[in-house]
Amino acid sequence: MKALPSLRLMLCLAAAAASAAVHAAADADLILVNGRILTVDAQDRIAQAVALRDGRILDVGTDAQIRALAGEGAKIIDLQGRTATPGLIDTHAHIAGGGWSVVYTVMLGDAASITEVQRRVAARVATLKPGEWVQGGGWDEGKFAERRYVLAADLDRISPQNPVWLSNTTGHYGVANSAALALAGITAKTPDPPAGTIDRDASGKPTGVLKEAAQDLLTKHLPEPARAEWQAGIEEAIRLMHREGMTAAKDPDITPALWDAYAELAREGRLQAHVCTLLHTDPTLDSVRANIDWLARLPKPPLEAARNLVSCGAKVYMDGSGAARTGWVYDDWYLDVGVPDTGNRGYPLIDPDLYREAMRLYTEAGVHVGTHAIGDRAIDWVVDTYAAVLKARPTRGLRHSIIHANLPTDHAIRQMAALQRDHDAGYPETQGAFTWWIGDNYASHLSPARLERLNPYQRYVANGVRWGGGSDYDVTPLPARYGLWASVARETQRGTYGKTPFGTGQSVDARTALRSFTSWAAHQLFLDDEAGSIEVGKSADIAIWDRDPTTVPTAAIKDMKCEMTIFRGEIVYRAEGSTLGASTLSSAL
Repeated sequence: MKALPSLRLMLCLAAAAASAAVHAAADADLILVNGRILTVDAQDRIAQAVALRDGRILDVGTDAQIRALAGEGAKIIDLQGRTATPGLIDTHAHIAGGGWSVVYTVMLGDAASITEVQRRVAARVATLKPGEWVQGGGWDEGKFAERRYVLAADLDRISPQNPVWLSNTTGHYGVANSAALALAGITAKTPDPPAGTIDRDASGKPTGVLKEAAQDLLTKHLPEPARAEWQAGIEEAIRLMHREGMTAAKDPDITPALWDAYAELAREGRLQAHVCTLLHTDPTLDSVRANIDWLARLPKPPLEAARNLVSCGAKVYMDGSGAARTGWVYDDWYLDVGVPDTGNRGYPLIDPDLYREAMRLYTEAGVHVGTHAIGDRAIDWVVDTYAAVLKARPTRGLRHSIIHANLPTDHAIRQMAALQRDHDAGYPETQGAFTWWIGDNYASHLSPARLERLNPYQRYVANGVRWGGGSDYDVTPLPARYGLWASVARETQRGTYGKTPFGTGQSVDARTALRSFTSWAAHQLFLDDEAGSIEVGKSADIAIWDRDPTTVPTAAIKDMKCEMTIFRGEIVYRAEGSTLGASTLSSAL
């Protein structure tokens, strides 16, 4: 009997050791407390604190629960009542191209007149030798006092000896000066290429504006950026992402050269965001087959195995642009409010039957596809194609998407719902900020009946359709807060045709908008188990804000400020002047 106490003691000691071992294994190395944690999980739980360990989320709960998990020497961040969300995700952002443009070209996104465009281009010309190219982008005639395109004649006055190419903000058209047109051999006798338009004056002379495939006649003469230049652009864009609480993006329409630039950054540990890419597809079956072979050699999801970089699949263009009036639609575009562009219903950028065969080949190869579709006719063709190929070869999980999906019909929305339910496909990847940044342009080109149908988020909700949020950077600015706000407000930037020409009947609440930039977006990057919500086991990707976007007035969402961004448990951004900071647990308690 005297041995019993010893046995009890041994059992107690063993239990204590086991408990200590378990606790040690669960010790957090960073904890966030005293906040409002919007988890965006399935229950939309709101917590006070979150514990992180080795770059992953260890637990989510109350301050007391999370403090109890802190290990020796753990860092603590007192959120001081601030709101934390999952790191925001962009399902369609040209990270490499947009970043490269910021670093190396003339930026025109905020130019309010053609005179200002001329001033900025002239300043760049002054730094160059005769014959060197001037490149720029972001201009939008909807923002200009002159309310017209930039023309070659405007550029010839300030750059007679240097070729100039200025892409419109949509990327679906641009303007060249006469020196550039001459280099490209574009004259009054040059025919419009298939799926392209050379804009001409009354005498038939090219104005300098080239749309869709006509751009290729000129852009093939532009100097190709070096890999180091692409990488500088990628890193510039990711720094902006961090400043804006963003930790993941899908970069569509890349080339093999761009993939190589990304891959080198990833190997060197310099890619501080989750990135998945879509490979550009030319409108030929040879391109499709070559892409299938090339994609088979690249890393696929899950992302964790590939140093933050995977290839998600391929991109195909079904049609053009609403701003250029080249989107494929059932009824005429408008030149301006009340003025139909008679006979112009846009056009497909790929033969529709060839597109259907391309989708069959991609689907049979197990390749995820995002199809660019703006007009209602284009969207119908895309969703009906998805339905046909997936019926012929039942497959779940490819998550085929409709990129932009600006003007879907009721039929298209019902088809999206069925595709999502039956095949885990048919997801719109939309840009709420279109109604804001290029909304004054769009509003002039849409009939009254179509205005309300742009980004029909309430119809999506009513039909059970999920969508991914995005920016189409650098078509619109990259910060996801603009897309959050625009999904609720639906206001245009300048109010040329009224503050809300698209109406507010298709607005959603901020909580739904947030989901489109977090958990729903994660699904489209194949990041369901890795990102998009603040849940145990996921990557510790967290953004800390100066306000709660789900409770502040709508107007305040647009101006919310990110104070700190955490990616894989590492603080990658802290706003200058912020009182947030990490201290050791012992000094903080």
